[in-house]
Amino acid sequence: MVGQLVVAVGNPLGLAGSVTAGVVSALGRSLPARGRVIEDVIQTDAALNPGNSGGALADSQARVVGINTAVAGIGLGMAVPVNGTTRRIISALMQDGRVRRAYLGLVSMPGPIPQVWRERLSRTTGALVADVVRGGPAERAGLRPGDLLLTAGGKPVKTAQDLQRLMFAEAIGRPLAITVMRNGALVDVIAEPTELVAA
Repeated sequence: MVGQLVVAVGNPLGLAGSVTAGVVSALGRSLPARGRVIEDVIQTDAALNPGNSGGALADSQARVVGINTAVAGIGLGMAVPVNGTTRRIISALMQDGRVRRAYLGLVSMPGPIPQVWRERLSRTTGALVADVVRGGPAERAGLRPGDLLLTAGGKPVKTAQDLQRLMFAEAIGRPLAITVMRNGALVDVIAEPTELVAA
C-alpha cells in the first residue's frame, strides 16, 4: 500500500549485499522498457542505484512484494510487483528454465469506440491496430491496420497491455478468437499465435 515501509536489497554500484529502506510512494505506475510498457509498477523512495535491478523489494515482515527494476530519478525507484503475472513467469522459469511468450505480430495504440457503440459495449476505448507484421499470425487471421480490437479470447481489449496479458505459453498454437470493429461493423476472426523468438 502507499505509505508502506519497504526495504530494497541488491548490489548497487557493485557493493554486494546492500540494503536501503523507504516507503511505497505510488502504485500502478507504467514503465516503458524496450518497446514495451510494464504496468502496475511499484514506485518507492528507497534508494536504488545501478546494480539494484533484480533484487528484492520486501515489506517489514520480510515478504517480497516486488523486484527492483529501474532507477527513475533521484530518490525514485521502480519495482515490478509480485502478482499473478510474475508468479506465472517464475513458475515457468522454475519448470522450463525460460519463459515462452506468444506472438501475434501487430502494433496497437488506444483508440476511441464510435459514440453509437459505447453504450452497447459499456466502454469508450479499444486497441486500434496501427500496423500488422507481414506474414505474421495477425495478418494471416485477416487483421489489418485501422481495425479496432474489442475482445481477444473472450476478454475485453482496451489497450495493448490487455492483449499482452494473453500472450503466455498456453496461447501458442491455439486458436484465439478476436473481435474487431471495422468500418462500423463487428468482425470476428480467429488468430493462432506463434512463439515469440528473441532477435
